Amino acid sequence: MKEFWDERYSKEEFAYGKEPNQYLKEQLEKLQVGQILFPAEGEGRNAVYAAKLGWTVSAFDISTEGRNKAMQLADEYQVSIDYQVGDLSNVNFDNEQFDAIALIYAHFPTAVKSSYHKTFDCYLRKGGLVILEAFSKNHIEYNTKNEKVGGPKDIAMLFSKEEIIADFKGYEVIELIEKEAELNEGQFHIGLGSVIRFVGRKK
Repeated sequence: MKEFWDERYSKEEFAYGKEPNQYLKEQLEKLQVGQILFPAEGEGRNAVYAAKLGWTVSAFDISTEGRNKAMQLADEYQVSIDYQVGDLSNVNFDNEQFDAIALIYAHFPTAVKSSYHKTFDCYLRKGGLVILEAFSKNHIEYNTKNEKVGGPKDIAMLFSKEEIIADFKGYEVIELIEKEAELNEGQFHIGLGSVIRFVGRKK
C-alpha cells in the first residue's frame, strides 16, 4: 500500500485538492482549538487547515510522498504541523494527548481497523471528540457505477454504523448518519457516494 500511495502523491497536483474536507471544516468551526491528530493524513489538506485555525496538529501516514506534499502545503500557508511517516505501530504519541482525532477517509486494512480505533481512543482525552467521515459499506455500488468517486473496493475496509458504535463503545454519540453525498475533492473523490459521518465524545 505504501507504494500505491507514494505513486498517487508523487504528482505535482494534490490528489484530493488543497481544500479541507467540508464535514471536518464544519465540525472544527464549532470547537475551541487544542491538540488534534490526523491519522492517514495523505497530502495534509485537513491538517494544514486545522493549523490555520490555531490547532496544535499531529499527523501520520505511511506515505513519504504524502508527507512531502503536506509540508509543502504547510509552508505555503506558513503554519507548522508535526507529521510522522509510518503506520500506527511505529509512530509516537502519548495516551490522552489529544482533544480531537479526525478520521477523514482513514480506511485502514481490515485486520487492524478495529484495533487502530481502540488505540486512537487511548490517545484521546476524556471529553475529547472523534470526527469521522468515510465511505459506508453501501459505497461499493456507487464506486461500481463511477470509479472517479474513489474508495476501497474491499467491503471490509468500509464502514457501518454498527462497527463505529462497537469500536467507540461508551462514547456520547453527537452525530452518526449514513447518507449520499456529492464529493468534489481533487481528482479522486468526484461524484455521488455513500458516506458515514460520526462525531462522538469520549466519556
